[in-house]
Amino acid sequence: MKPEIQKAIKKVDTQNWKKISVEFGKNAIEVLVPPGGVELSMKNVPVLPDPQKAIEEALSAPISSPPLEEIIRKKGKPPEEISVAIAVSDITRPVPYKGGSGILLPILRRLESSGIKREKIRIIVATGMHRASTDEEKVEMYGKEVVEQYTILDHDCENNGLLESIGKTKRGTHVYVDRDFYFADLKITTGLVESHFFTGISGGRKSVCPGLVDVKTIQRFHGSYYLEDPHATNLVLEGNPCHEEALEVARTVGVDFVVNVNLDKDLRLVRVFAGDMVEANLKAYQLIKDYAEIPLKEEFDIVLTHSGYVGRDHYQTAKAGVGALPAVKEGGVIIIAANNRDHIEPIGSPEYRSLIHLLKLQGPDGYLNMLRMDGWKFTKDQWEPEVWGKVLRKVGKEGLIYCSLEIERKNYCLLPGICGLDFIKGKRIKPSLEKAQEMIQKAVLFTVSRYRENGIEPTMAIIREGPYAVPTLQT
Repeated sequence: MKPEIQKAIKKVDTQNWKKISVEFGKNAIEVLVPPGGVELSMKNVPVLPDPQKAIEEALSAPISSPPLEEIIRKKGKPPEEISVAIAVSDITRPVPYKGGSGILLPILRRLESSGIKREKIRIIVATGMHRASTDEEKVEMYGKEVVEQYTILDHDCENNGLLESIGKTKRGTHVYVDRDFYFADLKITTGLVESHFFTGISGGRKSVCPGLVDVKTIQRFHGSYYLEDPHATNLVLEGNPCHEEALEVARTVGVDFVVNVNLDKDLRLVRVFAGDMVEANLKAYQLIKDYAEIPLKEEFDIVLTHSGYVGRDHYQTAKAGVGALPAVKEGGVIIIAANNRDHIEPIGSPEYRSLIHLLKLQGPDGYLNMLRMDGWKFTKDQWEPEVWGKVLRKVGKEGLIYCSLEIERKNYCLLPGICGLDFIKGKRIKPSLEKAQEMIQKAVLFTVSRYRENGIEPTMAIIREGPYAVPTLQT
């Protein structure tokens, strides 16, 4: 621990501070915060008492769509000849797929009871540009029964032999899509509807674009002129170029049926929306907007948030950083408790590692200018450093404290912001809840002390649900 940090921490008296709980992976840690600290939390929403029953009811009475059985009857060929493709999310999304209370087996059972042959069903992991799923992740996500009995494929956005052209969008994007999905007689998408920091919400059309499209389409979709649009943000659909592009692509591909879910703050099933891709997704959007949005009357000096389930690596944790922006003052401090538990890439892909370091070296404006240079070659994962740049523009490089135990100290030099390991003694730290608690607690103490040294008693907010909540400053 740096001497100046240790000295600053010792100055803070926590006698009257209150204890709060911060989510950290599948666990929680307790942290002391100033007595005036405000916990920002999503509304409580009733969870489904019988998920299995709710899933069956949603499939039996879909929104603006006939049920699967009727869609199959209208396909114009015998059921045993019908091919089916089901798009599913990868390990980065907490979609309840497996088991009797999951959404995947009920879909599969209905298909087969309608005469669809098991060997004609392909489950396609809509990875976008994420890495392929491991065998262990597939079992964790979809269940051993499904993995052993069905064909599961990972989409590969860079394999041209597996892609099919569907023409150009209104914005001029020439789109290629996964052939196994596009040429299936019956196309089904599944996923989670939550706030999304540039498409407004996830789910619905997003399973296809960017989930099942080619690398160049993803590059356009994640391009700087899309991402820098003020409408490309959490819970905004109208005028959002990312939403509109994805919707056009998905409509062109032709999705027959969707099964989307909403989860509560503790990732429990709240509602199942099945049926028409657009209408079911809008119903899910209306619900998530009602309980995920947190109206704010003021911004705070310090905001403590966490990476959530989605934050398996630094790349995904950008969602938490951007989500905290409406709550923090210009020049304030965001502390992120990040459980970057991806044992393969706790920071992100090799390309991301290089690009996030470029952001650190060039600063947010320099990085954005670089992306827009005529000679710049679009590079995989360049959009997430761009998104981190939005955080740095508001709080500065000293205003982001990134607390992860899984990222080695030697690799923190790649990342913008203050290294969370600076708040712990020792060079090599074995990840544990105790060390995570120590790191985050001392980051809070240090930040409060730094404000007090400047004669300011800082205001503080804690975002209970991390990247899933949407603080919104009321103007």
